Amino acid sequence: MPGDTVSVIRPRTYEEAAVAVRGCGARGAVARGGPGRAHGDAARNAGGAVLDMAGLDRVHVVDAAEGIVLCDAGVPLHRLTELLLPLGWLTPVVPAARHVTVGGAIGADLHGADHYVSGSFSGHVLALELLTADGEVHAVRPGTELFEATAGGLGLTGVILTATIRLLPVETAYLTVATERAAGLDDLLARLTATGHQHRYAAARLDLTARGAATGRGVLTRADPAPQGALRTGTRAWRRPLSPRPYRLPPLPSLAPAGLLGRAAAGLLGELRHRAAPRARTGALRHLSAFAHPLDSVPHGGPPLGGGCVRYQFVVGHGQEETLHRIVRRLADRRCPSFHAVLQRLGDAGPGWLSCAVPGWSLALDLPVALPGLAGFLDGLDEEVAAAGGRVGLARDARLRPDLLTAMYPRAADFRALRARLDPRGVFVSDLARRLGL
Repeated sequence: MPGDTVSVIRPRTYEEAAVAVRGCGARGAVARGGPGRAHGDAARNAGGAVLDMAGLDRVHVVDAAEGIVLCDAGVPLHRLTELLLPLGWLTPVVPAARHVTVGGAIGADLHGADHYVSGSFSGHVLALELLTADGEVHAVRPGTELFEATAGGLGLTGVILTATIRLLPVETAYLTVATERAAGLDDLLARLTATGHQHRYAAARLDLTARGAATGRGVLTRADPAPQGALRTGTRAWRRPLSPRPYRLPPLPSLAPAGLLGRAAAGLLGELRHRAAPRARTGALRHLSAFAHPLDSVPHGGPPLGGGCVRYQFVVGHGQEETLHRIVRRLADRRCPSFHAVLQRLGDAGPGWLSCAVPGWSLALDLPVALPGLAGFLDGLDEEVAAAGGRVGLARDARLRPDLLTAMYPRAADFRALRARLDPRGVFVSDLARRLGL
């Protein structure tokens, strides 16, 4: 059996990337956006090669009149934001952690708190250049099989080299934010449903320790881009309305590892966090970076919990709210101390065959690895999600059973068939691909 040693290659040119692909060994290669920030095993390749794309990070063209940018796949989205905001443009789909790269956003078909309005990241990609297993570079456009397999394809169709992206116009770097508490999951779902297209951003933070009538309670946040007229005259925001300067986020409180907290302590902490949120507040003005990047208060976007955590995300469709209720009740019964449990209403499905986002409800959370029986518990959640026709997000996954993949992703067979034609030698591979038979 091969060891866990990985050969990390950082190409500085497209030619170097092609040489690395042609020369990778029997364990193949997979690209990653940067220094190993991914939560799952989609960008890991034990015993093989990993192409670190951080060296390919040039912005080639910015069309400030039309709102289009052409850049390398290794460009982090926060760098694009810093470049584009002063020009009155914003990248589509702002992630919770700003270090995600353009290639990673396409490979995961990233979605954010504005999915119901804006859709997923790949829906804003006008073209991309893909380095395939034969070492050739292909221009790939939406509406083709190769684009649909690459969007959300987790790097298994090839190495994304460049992307042309349509941008969103903004007047300022600020958002007007409304916050309100919801008493339980039914209340929360009703409020999110009523939001519809009225707000660009909408998401709720759940308290997974609450039980009884309060099960699934949460804090709902809705936001919209602030026009210039919303900025107070004479303030720093008014003087520099499009400043991309990232605001310093407050550090997370110093806590004992969540896996060591007893159920009573976890419940008390959940109660305190819920009560600390405003009961109802509107009109707050917040800088985009402070609002959109909550995971940046966690070192490297990683777990804030002392013993480490498992990131878990699933989606169930409209009409499957009872499944969502059952899963939230099961989490509440365990008094799960998740510091990042976010519920969203999703809009139209993205173009990717393996994209997680489909119309319905998404719940993303982290769970301490120290929770007793966690592996079996999550297997049970997977089965509920699959039975409801839902999906577990692959970009964050490191443990889904392969027998559930096809039930969750009906185009998985098409994905495998395209991979067999495009990459018969299995040049592009990852730990996730081996585990799930992709």
